[in-house]
Amino acid sequence: MKRPIETLLKAVMVISIVLSHTASNRVQAIETAAPWIGTWSVSPSVTDDAGFQNQTLRQIVHTSIGGTSARIHVSNLFGSAPLVIGDAQIARRARGQATVAGSGRPVTFSGKRSVTVAVGASVVSDPVPFAVPPLADVAISLYLPMRTPPRSTGHVDGLQDSYIAPGNVGADPAFRGGVTRSQGGQSYYFLTNLDVRNEAASGAIVTFGASITDGLMSGVNKNRRWPNRLAMRLQQAGMTVGVLNQGISGDSFFTHHAGQSGLTRFHRAALEQPGAKWVVISDDAINDLNTDKPPKAHQLIGALRQLIEQAHRANIKAICSTLTPFGARGKIEAARQEVNAFVLSSTSGCDAVLDQAKAVSDPRDPTVFLPAYNSGDNLHPNEAGLQAIADSLDLNALVSTPRNRAP
Repeated sequence: MKRPIETLLKAVMVISIVLSHTASNRVQAIETAAPWIGTWSVSPSVTDDAGFQNQTLRQIVHTSIGGTSARIHVSNLFGSAPLVIGDAQIARRARGQATVAGSGRPVTFSGKRSVTVAVGASVVSDPVPFAVPPLADVAISLYLPMRTPPRSTGHVDGLQDSYIAPGNVGADPAFRGGVTRSQGGQSYYFLTNLDVRNEAASGAIVTFGASITDGLMSGVNKNRRWPNRLAMRLQQAGMTVGVLNQGISGDSFFTHHAGQSGLTRFHRAALEQPGAKWVVISDDAINDLNTDKPPKAHQLIGALRQLIEQAHRANIKAICSTLTPFGARGKIEAARQEVNAFVLSSTSGCDAVLDQAKAVSDPRDPTVFLPAYNSGDNLHPNEAGLQAIADSLDLNALVSTPRNRAP
């Protein structure tokens, strides 16, 4: 006959195991209840900087939608040596380099606080229980213990100050010892994405293009790019749709000027974004046309057809943009008009149109900007023009179900 105490201990062990499995299943159910949706992104390109060593880099990202948990992406796509992340933290931003006390959470990778990212690779963090607010600033801190090479992966012209401090201080809300890092057009480094889980989210819209999409002439630290303005419109309309900016200043369809050409990077930059349901194909072709040896209109139209077909094969709707004016004349302006006519035609294959040209052109002379929307360089719209672009998208394009995957 077994002793009462032994029987009791075995019963307690069985109950503990059952409870443990129940709790584990409950956590797993919570983790898989909603898919990951991107709330912020930048497209990686090549940066040229002094590099980092035994420093913490605190970078500020502005969200589109909120969520109940978060994860980050770190890229070494263009690096020349393995990238070591010694520690990572996420927190609500208070102001400047400071974060809201008590809001910080450690970020892990496969359960570890550190990770090494191989050359040409990227990594995604583990889920972090962190309440991500919509249309708000989040601070993500990366501790870089080993020297990073000058030529690395980031996003030039990020238009957002970041902060650098000696040592591993990412968990410090005050970020003591930190200074503003504003070199390189307020670039981002290594950090490319912030994703959230939000059961109300219907997906993400990716804005793919060049400097107009990147918001080049908008103010630093103001988040007034047209994708930011679109995110505000969506929130005001009660639509929980993530907005992911994949613009790169200087990008074009055919030239590897900013790291990779538009045709090369489209699948990775647009179609592989978490939760992507729609992609806006925007202003890359302007940089193809605005050169000494521009391609023919039929070549640009052929490139557009390729991207539209790729999007449809990924079950993603293609929203095509008309090309904004830049004061061109002769054959170049004729090619721009031909591309725009294709986009607006019923045979383009586009699921919807964002008529950027109509939104910002001068009705008296459609080859130039309306003066109120001209940044002054006759190529980029100012903040009012970027707002006009965001306002011109018919939000009904984001309501219907994406078309079925092509065979």
